[in-house]
Amino acid sequence: MKWMPLLPEAYFFLAAFVFFVLALVPPSGPRRHHLLALFLTAGGLIISLGAMGEDGLFFSQVYRLDLFSQLFKFMLAAGVFLIVCLCDDLQGIPKDRHPEFYFLLILGTLAMMILVSAVELLTLYVALELTSYCLYLLVPLRRGYGIHQEAGIKYFLIGISTSAIMLFGLALLYGAAQTTYLAGLLKVLPHMMGSPMVFIGLLFTLSGFFFKLAFFPFHLWAPNVYQGAANQVTAFIATSTKVAAIAILLRLVALSGSGSRPLVPILVILAIASMTLGNLVALVQQDLKRLLGYSAIAHAGYVFIGILTMSEKGYAGAIFYAMAYLAMNFLCFLVVVKRAGDGQNLKITQLAGLHQRSPLLAMALLLGFFSLGGLPPTIGFTGKFLIFLAAMEKGYFYLVLIAMINVVVSLYYYALVVKAAYFLEPEKNLPPIPLSWPTRLLIVVMVIINVGGGLFPAFFYGLAQAAARLVV
Repeated sequence: MKWMPLLPEAYFFLAAFVFFVLALVPPSGPRRHHLLALFLTAGGLIISLGAMGEDGLFFSQVYRLDLFSQLFKFMLAAGVFLIVCLCDDLQGIPKDRHPEFYFLLILGTLAMMILVSAVELLTLYVALELTSYCLYLLVPLRRGYGIHQEAGIKYFLIGISTSAIMLFGLALLYGAAQTTYLAGLLKVLPHMMGSPMVFIGLLFTLSGFFFKLAFFPFHLWAPNVYQGAANQVTAFIATSTKVAAIAILLRLVALSGSGSRPLVPILVILAIASMTLGNLVALVQQDLKRLLGYSAIAHAGYVFIGILTMSEKGYAGAIFYAMAYLAMNFLCFLVVVKRAGDGQNLKITQLAGLHQRSPLLAMALLLGFFSLGGLPPTIGFTGKFLIFLAAMEKGYFYLVLIAMINVVVSLYYYALVVKAAYFLEPEKNLPPIPLSWPTRLLIVVMVIINVGGGLFPAFFYGLAQAAARLVV
């Protein structure tokens, strides 16, 4: 068996092992831990990019490498690298726990990489559980803010309940198809979707990934966990886990084939509920991370419009949206982390005077939230346009109309955030926010990606189309 195609997974395993060892020895200083994590995740990003062209089936055909999985692995590697870039001043996590923090961050990324390559039900389940347990431990690592324990317990309880439902769904699928391989299920499921056993089994199986995506009705954990976790942990949950969930939901829905019409009305109702509930509740939020949590619930609905079209164009739109969501959500959390230098949660009103204290951060916030809102010429606009176009071609006019109304609603609360940064005056004079030159460079690069990806989407969309062809 060739091992070179598996180099990204092997590399991230070794990187996680390094921090596992560091967690067992006396602390050597947070600065050294951060630089080491930065170096290791940058190496992982380069290796993941180099492995983009690899393909093949491994480990008795339970593990598949193709452009689809390699593209998502690159996004995951980029996600963890970007999050580590925000950890130069890791507030909220005790200094003697930094090795555990980086260990769980990298191990969680490895688990998600396995998840997007798994083409067998038990492998999928084990990878999802490994991802979940890393996150269950990362959330309560925060200290000194009083809400981390409640968030951690709520996340764990909802997570294990969803896991039980998912496991029941997997058992039903196995009972109906007598195979745990996705390739085997692909042959029989499209002809068995009329069976209640298969229908319920697939729906229950999807629920595990609905939970990760914070998709209605498995969204209840999102606002509390977003608020309770350290800012960098919330950024990780809000970016990387969403990318992995989109990948596997796309693969599983594609598995059911175009003949699975009974599933579509349910997915449509859930997408509408997710968009509407997320946006309406976000309107009254004052805590910025809770607002982004409800925004994530709404965006899960937008992504699902592309997935439920069950067409190559819809899948390509969803993959492009995963890239866009990673870029625009990271830009918003970058501002949250740098503005809340002490690790506290931010109220929207605390952004007052941001344009005076740091014009660069204010511009990043404006572009990040405009991109989330889908305003041109940002990458968020192009992502929504591609998804809505695919849905229109499939005849889902009413769904696109409802989504557009939701986009307008979301613009109101995104505008409130931008208004606070540019038009509200702080109650007292505050000093400028210091930004290091690497942070300034990172902001500029992310701004270029957010605008460049919207104006010139051909390269990213071409990649998304090529990946989508592999799951149709």
